[in-house]
Amino acid sequence: MSRFSNNLKTAVLLGGLTGLFVVAGSAMGERYIIPALVMGIIMNFGVWFFSDKLALAAMHAREVDAQTGGDLYRMVDELRQRAGLPMPRVYICPHEAPNAFATGRSPNKAAVAVTEGALRLLNREELEGVMAHELAHIKNRDTLISAIAATISGVLATVAYYGMWFGGGNNREGSNALVAILTVIIAAVGAALIKAAISRSREFVADHDGAVIAGSPVGLASALQKLESYGRRIPLNQPNPAMNNMFIVEPFLGTSLLKIFATHPPTDDRIAALMRMR
Repeated sequence: MSRFSNNLKTAVLLGGLTGLFVVAGSAMGERYIIPALVMGIIMNFGVWFFSDKLALAAMHAREVDAQTGGDLYRMVDELRQRAGLPMPRVYICPHEAPNAFATGRSPNKAAVAVTEGALRLLNREELEGVMAHELAHIKNRDTLISAIAATISGVLATVAYYGMWFGGGNNREGSNALVAILTVIIAAVGAALIKAAISRSREFVADHDGAVIAGSPVGLASALQKLESYGRRIPLNQPNPAMNNMFIVEPFLGTSLLKIFATHPPTDDRIAALMRMR
């Protein structure tokens, strides 16, 4: 897909999320939607402003600087200059599973992180491709888009949970409430699917732009192949599947049913798209 079609798809999907939110609000009515909104806003306020700290803490990430970060820090510095970005914070995560991610709601608040397993597995060209991919996410403000999608999805999930506990009844009004609750639950599931679709769309853009920043698609393509292969054998000790969309390859492969919620396109498709850039 071209950059335009991916950006258009993202805009349509974000619009779809907003539409689901309106549908859920209409179904539940003011009696239920206002308290649920308050709960959702309070919960997601923290996620919006502290998502980077939460993600890095969950991964037990250790920040490095010019003195302690060695080649990794210098590599990120060089790549971010090519991308025209401010220097992000750089972290190393003590995990054997090879992976990497970017976080932060804006380029000025951004951080990139890579696991120790990835540092051992990848050669310099491959690591450059991975870090360039993460910087592309930052440059394209994908972390902000992800935060918006997660916020709307989170509010819908809160409304569904709130409705299940407080929306019942035994009379006709209770029957209408049950229909409303089912509507919101369906909307919440739909929101999760849309959020996953947004992430899948943005991965192709980040792959393309990362290859441009690195100067070649070959390193990133090779890295993706290695990360996919080793990731199947060494699961990431990361207990929160809601974070899956952050990583360069999805940590949890899951069952066929759960793949509809996958936050990344098939790695083979990503590699094929990169090879067409040569």
